[in-house]
Amino acid sequence: MSQKEILLETGTNELEILEFYINELRPGDKTPVTSHFGINVAKVMQVIESPNLEAPESAPHPSFLGNIPLRDLILPVLDLAVWLDITRAEDGMEIVIVTEFSQTVTGFLVSGVTEIHRVNWEEVIPPGNYLDSLGTGSIIGMVNMEDRFIQLLDLETILSEVNPIDHERPIEPLSETKYTALVADDSATIRLMLKNNLTAAGFEPIITVNGREALTLLQSMQDKGDPLPDIVISDIEMPLMDGFSLTKNIKHNKQLQQLPVILYSSIITKELKHKGESVGADAQISKPEMERIPDLATTLIEGRAS
Repeated sequence: MSQKEILLETGTNELEILEFYINELRPGDKTPVTSHFGINVAKVMQVIESPNLEAPESAPHPSFLGNIPLRDLILPVLDLAVWLDITRAEDGMEIVIVTEFSQTVTGFLVSGVTEIHRVNWEEVIPPGNYLDSLGTGSIIGMVNMEDRFIQLLDLETILSEVNPIDHERPIEPLSETKYTALVADDSATIRLMLKNNLTAAGFEPIITVNGREALTLLQSMQDKGDPLPDIVISDIEMPLMDGFSLTKNIKHNKQLQQLPVILYSSIITKELKHKGESVGADAQISKPEMERIPDLATTLIEGRAS
């Protein structure tokens, strides 16, 4: 498989996911139980046979299996079962999903790949008590496929643990005016990082967990005549409503359309930038550049006022 990305009509709140599985050995079970997972197709470079790596003794993380050559790249391979704390049943038929996002190419070892599904973000059940019980913050949500649940993985969370990125840098207030920023992101880690960075830069952040909650809050402010935020800052991939649909709804509302919107994602490609532009996003950046958000937000707000 070498399909890098499947383009969808912008603003339809849809995405393509690659379904894969891990054959799990659970205590007391004589046969493996299949756990189903999914990731955004836009992050997938290709799927290859497992090179049968063995984790080195000096591995930087228990899930690290080693590096493999691919074309002109040397990429690390992570055992996804180890990271998810799953005992995988080995059968010698494992495969590696090669991904590219956050300016990084990484391989993830899994038991096998099933198929590609086109789903609507409204179908994605947000994380709740069940997902919390899995002991991982890397699950975006679940999709009910009638005979099984597909758990959508946040691969960025996995990489951030394996290769921590230092987002802590001194931030000074950027303006004498205390601007208000509405943030929409389903990741608790990213929400906290943005809240801290924006607050340090002199903003007053308003935090929501997905695009639908952000839009509902904006509409409520509009109906009540309350002051609107000065800017909206949103992730693209979120349950219930993604960042593209949130932006499209804002820009199609006469009372809200003047709000500047910043979209961010781990997969800001040329095609996705075009999609963001088509729904009216004022700026788009990749997650590795998120420390720029306070500066970019200030520039957009003050540029609108001038």
